[in-house]
Amino acid sequence: MHSNSLTFTAIPDCVLVQGQLCCEVRLWFLLTLPMGRVIAVANQKGGVGKTTTAINLAASFAAAEVNTLLVDCDPQSNTTSGLGFEKDPERINSYHMIMGVASAEEALQTTELEQLWLIPSHKNLLGANLELVDVEAREFRIREALAPLRDRFEFIVLDCPPALDLLTLNALVAADAVLIPMQGEYFALEGISELLDTIERIRASLNPELAIEAVVLTMFDERTNLAQQVKAELKNFFGEKLCETTVPRNIRLAEAPSHGKPALVYDPRSKGAESYIRLAKEIIERQVLAFRQQPSSDSERAVAQEISTTEGTAEHREDQAVEEIPAADKMDKTA
Repeated sequence: MHSNSLTFTAIPDCVLVQGQLCCEVRLWFLLTLPMGRVIAVANQKGGVGKTTTAINLAASFAAAEVNTLLVDCDPQSNTTSGLGFEKDPERINSYHMIMGVASAEEALQTTELEQLWLIPSHKNLLGANLELVDVEAREFRIREALAPLRDRFEFIVLDCPPALDLLTLNALVAADAVLIPMQGEYFALEGISELLDTIERIRASLNPELAIEAVVLTMFDERTNLAQQVKAELKNFFGEKLCETTVPRNIRLAEAPSHGKPALVYDPRSKGAESYIRLAKEIIERQVLAFRQQPSSDSERAVAQEISTTEGTAEHREDQAVEEIPAADKMDKTA
């Protein structure tokens, strides 16, 4: 299922850092991971760009010819409408999947991007919070439903509702890691301790492998002192978990959902589209570095060496090597 030559479609060359992202994606998937990586996009505070991030990050993965599944776990169904799907109660959706009425396979929908699939949502998903209260193993419904699909997708992105409810809990139990979008304002910092406490509780009892993938600043205006101060505080708190990539306020990014398209399809040269492509690149690089540091077999060591060699060749040829992420600092849980 893995492509031998990865190229971005309809994306300007300047965004690709002269092809290095495609090269690293191709080499990374030579590792032939047995299961896809599940990333939950979560923050209980609303209006921080969760759905925008989920849609455009998944679309950026798919544009690199990486099979990607986007799951709308929010009863508001904005991810569903943001990809051009009407809110149809008759269509099999994530509510049916969670309640066991239909399988995840039956809920799959193709999208405008060839390697992006969607499991849509509907407002009736709100009832699942009540209907699952007395159900045994209710926290594992999404995890169990997606299990048969994990070997078909390299990335599965879950768009969570803006609340720490049973739906978000299900998504976090199903996830390998959490991507936390945050606005570059002080109000956005409120409640982050509650989210981190929830993640720790889930690690302790339901999903010990759950990690923080990254924290990404959205609606970011680098010109303001306030935004820079918030970024500095987050850097002190999260260390290397804070993404170097930031997502700016961008009118094309805001317009895209009304046309039912990801930003990179609506306007691939917009700053918003470019920022999410860079975010996808940064997340992929983190995975490449993780495998490079801890190869578990001779074949994986060979791939890690090939990645290093390729990067060295690219640096010599283009004089533009991919900057490595610095060593991780311990997160300050007392902040």
